[in-house]
Amino acid sequence: MGDGPLYLGLDLSTQQLKAIVVQSDLQVVSDAKVDFDQDFGAKYGIKKGVLINEEEGEVFAPVALWLESLDLVLQRLQEKNTPLGRIRGISGSCQQHGSVYWSRQAETLLGGLKSDRSLVEQLTEAFSHPYAPNWQDHSTQAECDQFDAKLGSAERLAEVTGSAAHHRFTGTQIMRLRRKLPDMYAATSRISLVSSFLASLFLGAVAPMDISDVCGMNLWDIASNSWSEPLLELTAGKEGVAELRSKLGEVRQDGGGSMGRISSYFTAKYGFSPDCEVAPFTGDNPATILALPLRPLDAIVSLGTSTTFLMITPVYKPDPSYHFFNHPTTPGQYMFMLCYKNGGLAREKVRDALPKPADGGSSADPWTTFNKHALATPPLDVRPGSSDRAKLGLYFYLPEIVPNIRAGTWRYTCNAADGSDLQEAAQGWPAETDARAIVESQALSMRLRSQKLVASPDSGGGRRLPAQPRRIYLVGGGSLNPAIARVLGDVLGGADGVYKLDVGGNACALGGAYKAVWAFERADGETFDELIGKRWREEGAIRKVDDGYREGVFERYGNVLGAFEEMEERILKVARNT
Repeated sequence: MGDGPLYLGLDLSTQQLKAIVVQSDLQVVSDAKVDFDQDFGAKYGIKKGVLINEEEGEVFAPVALWLESLDLVLQRLQEKNTPLGRIRGISGSCQQHGSVYWSRQAETLLGGLKSDRSLVEQLTEAFSHPYAPNWQDHSTQAECDQFDAKLGSAERLAEVTGSAAHHRFTGTQIMRLRRKLPDMYAATSRISLVSSFLASLFLGAVAPMDISDVCGMNLWDIASNSWSEPLLELTAGKEGVAELRSKLGEVRQDGGGSMGRISSYFTAKYGFSPDCEVAPFTGDNPATILALPLRPLDAIVSLGTSTTFLMITPVYKPDPSYHFFNHPTTPGQYMFMLCYKNGGLAREKVRDALPKPADGGSSADPWTTFNKHALATPPLDVRPGSSDRAKLGLYFYLPEIVPNIRAGTWRYTCNAADGSDLQEAAQGWPAETDARAIVESQALSMRLRSQKLVASPDSGGGRRLPAQPRRIYLVGGGSLNPAIARVLGDVLGGADGVYKLDVGGNACALGGAYKAVWAFERADGETFDELIGKRWREEGAIRKVDDGYREGVFERYGNVLGAFEEMEERILKVARNT
């Protein structure tokens, strides 16, 4: 392993806390993880990492769970004989949109941690609220309506903040909690995002928010690079703007560099060097784009509990149906993102509704059945040369973000040649057809919303292909699934193919580790892409899992893209009138 510097990347996601240690050459030397349900489910009563208040649509996590998990993941690294004393820098990735509420004792308690006691024992009083709202929370519709109205329209809000109002965004969450728990809000000295919360533990002081993660709040004016005064006023009231600004703190503009040395708690308890420094932590979606040097027109599809579609662009073209964030390391670049609540969980629901194979028994892998049906069903369930109508569906087991539609399942058919004659399917269709249809539905939504940002790649020989991503990279749990890769390639294209990023589902933690390498080893003015691009080795890190663009198939989906959009609009219209 040598004796050079090491860098620690963490990923505090919905269901796990992962840690990865890399060398300067980006090679992984150690990793560890804590699974919240397995390790702490009985103690905290969580399911899939969260608690749910169905009555109000609240989804949240106990902050104490995360404190215990940090101690445990570092203990597991120690047990693997990871040389923690050689770690020079730390950064990380955390689930976006969650918020943590610090009490007035927070700074004192963070700064006085003793190594003979655990974090959870010492920091219970550091929080004015024991829970952190989670990205799946959908309790803030009233606040979302006010946010959209405040600047005149959802379009204008997206223009200013990068996004229209969303249930999970931190501004609406703060506004609701201030109304629901006024005493808690008054007792709050600082508000952190989950990323700045985790960085704060390592620093022993409340860390500033990160320039990219702050864009997930509906409070940051991206163009002017400052808090939006009208939106702060909406969230906190006219008299409360200065107080809220103080609670939020200054935003750190540089995604790299050091915020300070590591807290003595970690040096005494785990053997970190006192010279180890903490770089800004960012959100899980920005960290995903750092896990490999993306080139223009490349896209990442993250197939986790939620599903996200990510691209890098120098063009700021906001729209209420998607998100723009500042790039986590590169000023002047933006991250384009689509995020769906009904990602992996929805695919699992469809999988579990499939008829059990007669000979499979209870031990058969249910994904085998799902994949068999997904691959046996032709695109849009239209047999070549037939007059079959194309099948389109929406599978929302949770209220969806994009589009903002209540939970429900809808099945439609249309003319396969041009998408005309869209009709709700009176009889539905067999559950076996849903296996392909749900993946098609998720991919069609991505294609519909990213079509303005892609261009026609040159396929060689001067032939221009239809506008589509150049490469599609898959990360997250679903990236291992060959049927999902195939359907995504059919719908989204990918002129150079579809690739799995082989980091064992650890893309976000790896992005955090790479961010730490760049933060502490960059030359003056050296960008993240320049430094990581020189050191990153494609061989072994990615593998092609699908050809991507297939002439004829890609165009078939293009024929029904308008019908898919019309289906969404019809369902939205009905939802608004009920």
